[in-house]
Amino acid sequence: MQKLFIALLFFNILHSNNELDSLSIQLEKEIQKKEFYDKQKEGRIQSLIELCNKTNNLKEQYRISNAIFEEYQFYSFNEALQYIEKNIQIGKKLNNHLLLDEAKLKMGLLLVNTGRFKESIDALSEIDRNSLPESLINDYFIAQKEGYSGLAYNTAVNSNRLIYSKLYTAYQDSLYSRLKPNKEDALRLKEKQYRDSRNLDMAFKINSQRLEKVQMGSRLFSLINFERSLLYELKNEFTKQKEYLTLSAISDIQASVKDNASMGTLAKILFTEGDIDRAHQYINFSYDDAEFYNSRLRFVDIANNMPLITKAYEQKTAKQKHKLEYSLMFISVLAAFLLVAIYSVYKQVKKVSRARNELKVANEELKSLYLELSEVDKIKEHYIGNFLNLYSEYITKLDVYRKLVSKYVNANRINALLKLSKSKELINEELQIFNKNFDNSFLHIHPSFVKDVNILLKPEKQIVLTDYTILNTELRILALIKLGITNSSRIAKILRYSVNTIYNYRASINKSAIDKENFEKMIKSI
Repeated sequence: MQKLFIALLFFNILHSNNELDSLSIQLEKEIQKKEFYDKQKEGRIQSLIELCNKTNNLKEQYRISNAIFEEYQFYSFNEALQYIEKNIQIGKKLNNHLLLDEAKLKMGLLLVNTGRFKESIDALSEIDRNSLPESLINDYFIAQKEGYSGLAYNTAVNSNRLIYSKLYTAYQDSLYSRLKPNKEDALRLKEKQYRDSRNLDMAFKINSQRLEKVQMGSRLFSLINFERSLLYELKNEFTKQKEYLTLSAISDIQASVKDNASMGTLAKILFTEGDIDRAHQYINFSYDDAEFYNSRLRFVDIANNMPLITKAYEQKTAKQKHKLEYSLMFISVLAAFLLVAIYSVYKQVKKVSRARNELKVANEELKSLYLELSEVDKIKEHYIGNFLNLYSEYITKLDVYRKLVSKYVNANRINALLKLSKSKELINEELQIFNKNFDNSFLHIHPSFVKDVNILLKPEKQIVLTDYTILNTELRILALIKLGITNSSRIAKILRYSVNTIYNYRASINKSAIDKENFEKMIKSI
């Protein structure tokens, strides 16, 4: 029996983890779609603004401005406040106390929801409670209750806390006596009472009742799931807590709710669990939303956690950087040992030493060229890849050559070995490959090089190539000069020409230039 219980417990844990993993993946996808949902929201708002601008009827303006306020209410505090203030002015112009009180009440709710408790109470004090219609009294009590709750929580003066707490209780009792049992406001208040008294079974029951009435992608869905996560936190079921926080965060993104708490709470939990990367991502996401919305409550909450998460993220990044540096150093040492080993092995093969040395010189020249090109940060990875690929190919070819020599030696085919060592076929092939790689690499950096050179030449001396992916000898010499290699001896070694041949080529191309004296300086500045 005990084994069965353990097996069922393990299955439930595994199922919960799988569900959370799926929701986390979905959350990452929704984060990428944030701008899409925000553009939809902005589109609806813009349509309402255009509609409002087309009418001169004040009551119609009030109605449309109210719709704009509702779109902005949890999206942008400043814009929401602007339109509710506009409705207050319309109510005054119409001398319509019902519209005026309704707008002031919505302002009070907006202020209290964003942590501006004193301003909210001030706005509500302008409303005559006795003149309010039945449809607005519940919202009035809610705004007063939440306002005094916030003041009681935030005041440092004990006597004031006592006064605010009494007013909070009075408004809560008045509200509770008026609410219909199965309405959202009543259910939410009842769930909170059960939660505060730690009657979690009843709190879960009411929360499930509320969830049945809402859909993903609404603020109410986000709110109810967030409150469900609080219940799981009290039960110490942290996987389920994260699951419902994730559902809440997904719904917030889909509804473009910027005044949200789920993402920031998730960040705090992930931080305590050591998931620094996602904690850093989520706390920054939450900060951006809070900044966009201009939420005091969220800023205070984020300010308490963001520095710790950011510091941990920076420390982790620094450790990863150091680890990568050590790994690169270790690889470099291994590569150096490998080069030494290769050099030692092939040094013993005297018959092919000349070929090996020439290949080594070519590799060193490529390495030097790579180091000079690496100053261009945007292309350094490309040339590291090219260099390592060439180096690997040369090692492979040397190994093939070594095996061939070993085969001839073992077979006592001295004449064949002598013939092989005298052949320049290998060098010629490698020179062609070197030239091709050089041309591709250089033209990758300076794709308009041939065109730029021709601008500096006389019209009758223009260089015309049959294949613009392959440079001729003159252009390769100019390319090396462009790269800062101006010494003819060095150019001769790289291109495997005599120094005199390089001098002749340089003299010939200088004669073709429009400005002979400054031609090579101008090549460097291309």
